[in-house]
Amino acid sequence: MSENQVKITYKPLWKMLIDRDMTKTELRKKTQIAPSTFTKINNDQQVSLDILASICVCVELKCGFDDIVEIER
Repeated sequence: MSENQVKITYKPLWKMLIDRDMTKTELRKKTQIAPSTFTKINNDQQVSLDILASICVCVELKCGFDDIVEIER
């Protein structure tokens, strides 16, 4: 990883799903995120803020960006 490259991880999201007894499939269906986009999230790849916002406003989650994403340098 280069010095200026930022690594995104969605570990907080996966922990939140466990805490709220929700599966990844349930989240994908409730947020209507495309399977290909959800694969990107599973692989810690960057997705648009619109996608992250749709996760945050999910009725069961109601959280902020910092609750679902970590940025590592």
